[in-house]
Amino acid sequence: METRQRLPAAERRESILAAATVVFGERGYAGATTDQIAIAAGISQAYVVRTFGSKETLFVEVARRAVGRIEAAFRAAIAADDGRPVAQRLGAAYIDLVADRGILLSLLHLFSLGSDTAIGRTGREGFLTIYRLVRDEAGLAPDEASHFLAEGMLINTVLALRLQDADEPDAVELVTHACGGDLRKFRELAAD
Repeated sequence: METRQRLPAAERRESILAAATVVFGERGYAGATTDQIAIAAGISQAYVVRTFGSKETLFVEVARRAVGRIEAAFRAAIAADDGRPVAQRLGAAYIDLVADRGILLSLLHLFSLGSDTAIGRTGREGFLTIYRLVRDEAGLAPDEASHFLAEGMLINTVLALRLQDADEPDAVELVTHACGGDLRKFRELAAD
């Protein structure tokens, strides 16, 4: 008889958040259920609810986790001074990160729920955290930081719509400019 080793609570919590990121990304906040998340995580629905309390709390934690991953990726890009301008390093780090469709789509769902009391507050706090990071820690001027975030939102839209897969000339042109001219790399990242 095979015995399963119990995961520590922190690892189990992380596995729920990873599964929830995928499920929320695919189905959106309204369409996802804690039961679907439990199935994706390979645990009971009761454990999901016991751990997070509600679907809203779980979604907020997924959003905070995504923002935390962006913060970590940006700080690593800032520290890895490889001769390229900091905005270029940040952009490459962001493209690598949002190639994970779960994170990408969860962020888009987060932004679309701005009018929700708890979720909207979390989205605003997260977005401003990233703005402050690129302005203060990366040293971008406010106009450069806002331009950088605007390009990031364009990248989000391109990836969410899967425009990188389109053969239409206007789509190729838009995607090529959105990814800094390296369409091949952008397509490879989006395919993961």
